[in-house]
Amino acid sequence: MKAAEPIKEGTTTVFVFQQKNSSKGPGTKEHAPFYNPAMELNRDLSILVNQWLVNTSKTPVHILDGLAASGIRGLRLSHELTGDFEVILNDWNDEAFSLIQQNISKGNFQNMVAYQKDLNVLLSERRYHSIDIDPFGSPISFIDSAMRSVYHKGLIACTATDTAALCGVFPTVCHRRYGAWPLHAPCMHEIGLRILLGVLCREAAKYDRGIDPIVSYATDHYLRVYVQVKNGKHQANKSMEHYTTVPAQDVPLASPSTTKDIGPLWLGKLANKDVVQELRTMLSSKELGTKHALWKLLDTLEEEAEAPPFFYTMNDLGSLLKQSSPKRDVLFERLQTKGYTVTRTHMHPTGFKTTATFEAIKEVFK
Repeated sequence: MKAAEPIKEGTTTVFVFQQKNSSKGPGTKEHAPFYNPAMELNRDLSILVNQWLVNTSKTPVHILDGLAASGIRGLRLSHELTGDFEVILNDWNDEAFSLIQQNISKGNFQNMVAYQKDLNVLLSERRYHSIDIDPFGSPISFIDSAMRSVYHKGLIACTATDTAALCGVFPTVCHRRYGAWPLHAPCMHEIGLRILLGVLCREAAKYDRGIDPIVSYATDHYLRVYVQVKNGKHQANKSMEHYTTVPAQDVPLASPSTTKDIGPLWLGKLANKDVVQELRTMLSSKELGTKHALWKLLDTLEEEAEAPPFFYTMNDLGSLLKQSSPKRDVLFERLQTKGYTVTRTHMHPTGFKTTATFEAIKEVFK
């Protein structure tokens, strides 16, 4: 293995094993500890969300980066957050743990401790206010332990890179892992997000807890959710009201030949609009490498936060209706004139969410 090299993300310099130079794509887990520059936006957003948690907490905040790999997320949190907090880094791999220790020592990080344990064991030993689960693949095997470990009003962040399963390319794999049926359709990434949130909702309810999604977003190679967990049977029941199955035919632009139900999945909001607004405000004061892309993402997330589930795309509508599509702004104006709400979605460049019926959309699409 090559020697660790210094890189800078945000305002933090850390030593990592450079295995992938491209800023796009999922990368391959050829060696540990794994570092992927394509996940910089993922890490930048975690800086903002955890800063929001520290700012709103009345007690010192304990933040766990449970599958730390190179340790870059936790090291950045330690260096770039302000307030009363502690960062706990954990990875079972010998080389990863050694690299984490070297980085802590060289960077003189004070508010940090590192462990080399199985994550489920660590989650069973103590509790945390913020738990980050960012595996290479599915987070499913850690969700139950995280749900028992997180404090009331604490955060659980999950990344899922098994998008082929969650987005319906391998439906039986999704059903086996997540207990839900996906759908390979234009809005498959949103369905995948909702399946992941549904699992978090279901696991929380087992312990009389509910979830409030703070931020949820999808990219081509991973899905990412942040949920705030709240104690109480009332919170659990309130969350479970959003946990259900959906007929595939109720999903926009689904194939007419698909008759099965999808899910169970989360049908509630994907984001908390007020928190997203706060994150946008904080973004201006943070030095982040993906600031421009993150601003665009948060802007769209705020816009679609109150929108109904699922979306249409201009491209697929044009193909289905066998006609050229109008400009999206023109379509939006026509729908709004008729009293419907319509918003962009971050999940597709020509996608939109609306309260309009399909018949109303066809009418104004001409």
